[in-house]
Amino acid sequence: MRILIAGAGRAGLSVAGYLTSAGHQVTVIDRDPLVCARVKDQLGIVALLGDAADSAILTEAEVRHAEAVVAMLHRDADNLAVASLAKLAQVPRVMVRMRDPEYRPVYLAAGVHRILSETEIFIGSLAAAIEHEAVLHAMLLGNGESVAFEIAIPDTSRVVGRSISEIAAMPEFPRSCVFAGIYAADGSVQGPRGASVILGGMTVLIVALRNEVKQTLALLIEK
Repeated sequence: MRILIAGAGRAGLSVAGYLTSAGHQVTVIDRDPLVCARVKDQLGIVALLGDAADSAILTEAEVRHAEAVVAMLHRDADNLAVASLAKLAQVPRVMVRMRDPEYRPVYLAAGVHRILSETEIFIGSLAAAIEHEAVLHAMLLGNGESVAFEIAIPDTSRVVGRSISEIAAMPEFPRSCVFAGIYAADGSVQGPRGASVILGGMTVLIVALRNEVKQTLALLIEK
């Protein structure tokens, strides 16, 4: 996939490096010449020096041939300009990193529907960790009413040795709760099935309503 990233801060560089290692063709635009040099020298990625909100720079970056444009600049106003120009160039996938939530309706009005909010991601992860010590990682989903979170199943849990279908049939199992993934010992993720058996020491990925996280943890962790 041909991907154009506007803004090569720490997050932008990490995304660019990951996508390149995955085999995608990435081009980065940034105003800082030192950043552009680092992108070229350390990551071997094509980097253009300039303002990504400038249509001339986007044209030079061959935005019309991009399959995805990701706007990760420091100001939402600049990200909005990049997204609008990318939409005008008929790029099929346009994404923005939103800093100020007040810009969400503005992005939506501009036809941008892939909006990633650092604040919402951070709040979801931090708040879940503060409220529930057993939660390893977490992320808010949708409008924030649901949470995807990881937990390690202790050997003493009463669900150890039970299949997912058996656990789901337990009366205290929250109706909103879904097993989304099971992590094997080597770190690989398995797609859970009804017959999948939960073992002590496993890490599982769960999706549940925020107000049912506590009930879910009580079932999966307590004796």
